[in-house]
Amino acid sequence: MARKNKLLVPEARVGLDQMKAELLQSSSPDQTKYEVAEEQGIPLKKGNNGDLSTRDAGRIGGQIGGRMVKELIRRAQQQMEQSQK
Repeated sequence: MARKNKLLVPEARVGLDQMKAELLQSSSPDQTKYEVAEEQGIPLKKGNNGDLSTRDAGRIGGQIGGRMVKELIRRAQQQMEQSQK
């Protein structure tokens, strides 16, 4: 069953989408998952991907989410260091 994660601050959606595109050097946030799938050799197509295995879906989402979390942690650490000066 798919989960729909809701942002605590819905206004942050635009910024998160921009960061996703920057981190993965994608032309647009919507295109990111297709580019990651292609890099991983996973046959992801627009529309219904009901035949996609859970493992492959996780590999796509893990690549995207993992990079975003690392970048958010890096930015938070940088901000903390600057506030201590």
